[in-house]
Amino acid sequence: MEYILMIIACVFVNNIILSQFLGICPFLGVSNKLGTALGMGVAVIFVMTLATLVTSLVHVYVLVPMGIEFLQTIAFILIIAALVQMVEIILKKTSPSLYQALGIFLPLITTNCAVLGVAIGVTQKFDITAGNYILQSVVYTASTALGFAVAICIFAGLREPLALVDVPKAMKGVPIALITAGILAMAFMGFANLA
Repeated sequence: MEYILMIIACVFVNNIILSQFLGICPFLGVSNKLGTALGMGVAVIFVMTLATLVTSLVHVYVLVPMGIEFLQTIAFILIIAALVQMVEIILKKTSPSLYQALGIFLPLITTNCAVLGVAIGVTQKFDITAGNYILQSVVYTASTALGFAVAICIFAGLREPLALVDVPKAMKGVPIALITAGILAMAFMGFANLA
């Protein structure tokens, strides 16, 4: 039951984009079409979960035992960048179709602040001495990434028809997108009592 509540909270209540304001760049930049938003969402789910798994292991088995937790941010940035490059190289060799499907989204994730934010947040949110720390961090991260994908896909679904609507000239583009994002964030506030 604890994990179900965590999933609901991460996807709807504490959505990383709409309530924590991490990952705004891809949220606004890649959400013009539903297909690209879905591709970005899937890529974020994959990379964020894998990156947090690796950074959690490094945190528990390297940084904390050596007493160098202050290097966490630098270490996590390097790990995430190296991991994304490794995944890109492996996908290019083993699964060219998946590599083509992810396209430009995989390198874009390296600079997505949501990936680093979640990796650091996990180390602060959960107790590393607990026996289920790694499981908790992976479930939390996968749920948070799913929340990212849900938010960006809903937003793309709202933005596509806006291109066809007669919007005042001063409101075209980013202004109407920001207003739509604000209304979407308020809609997600309705889930606040679920978890």
